[in-house]
Amino acid sequence: MKIIVKNVITLLASLFLSGVAGAQVLDEFPRTPDGKPDFSGIWQAMTTAHYDVEPHAAAYGPYPREMGALSAKPASLGIVEGGRIPYNEVSRRQRDENARDAITKDPLAKCFMPGVPRANYLPFPFQIVQSRDVILLAYEFAESNRIVYVDQPEIVSQVDAWMGHSNATWDGDTLVITVTGQMEDTWFDRVGNFHSFEMIVEERWTPGGPNHINYSATITDPNTFTEPWTVSFPLYRHVQEDMQLLEFKCVEFAEEYMYGEWRKEGTPLGNPSQ
Repeated sequence: MKIIVKNVITLLASLFLSGVAGAQVLDEFPRTPDGKPDFSGIWQAMTTAHYDVEPHAAAYGPYPREMGALSAKPASLGIVEGGRIPYNEVSRRQRDENARDAITKDPLAKCFMPGVPRANYLPFPFQIVQSRDVILLAYEFAESNRIVYVDQPEIVSQVDAWMGHSNATWDGDTLVITVTGQMEDTWFDRVGNFHSFEMIVEERWTPGGPNHINYSATITDPNTFTEPWTVSFPLYRHVQEDMQLLEFKCVEFAEEYMYGEWRKEGTPLGNPSQ
């Protein structure tokens, strides 16, 4: 009996200390004047899931003869909760077809905008500028950006967009963003995981510490998947004083890839950095 009582006391103490620690985390996270978490800052994911959101082993890259280990794909635990994306049979065959020539089919090779949630786990930083009614997310890759309308009437666009249309509400200290109207041309990663035009993404941004956010995105798309599924990973704030977004105007880098076959013979390649 004494052992049981002792174990109960230990458990209650652990729960109490966890609650205190959680409260401290929320106290330490920056706040806006109206008391909401202030996500303003420059953030970045530390994951290799941009190669493949599902768990995978290290593997040869697309150009092993030309680049050796430099083109190899690193292993990853993945960011898909449960491990696998629940494709329907037709969509799984399409994903496999995408994977067979993914390096040339990936929309990012052409400098197209990455869409949501992919923009949040690319190996590039992004910046959040937050006000009470509107939040701006500016991404370094392809200078993509999106405006999030907070606690406002839902805006429904008649035209789909690469980064979709974002409306948000607060659930306690969690910012919940619903992203609709994304073009079906975006992928989730470099191996061809994809979606249809009916995809809806529900993002949840929750403070996890003074300088990190617990991020998750639930994908619903009955055209492509048998059930909703979720990716989740932490985002980390860049804390160095001189941190800033730099330019990655990748259109210039994609010109030879997309139009090089029409370049006049003997014409030298341009250097966008000059």
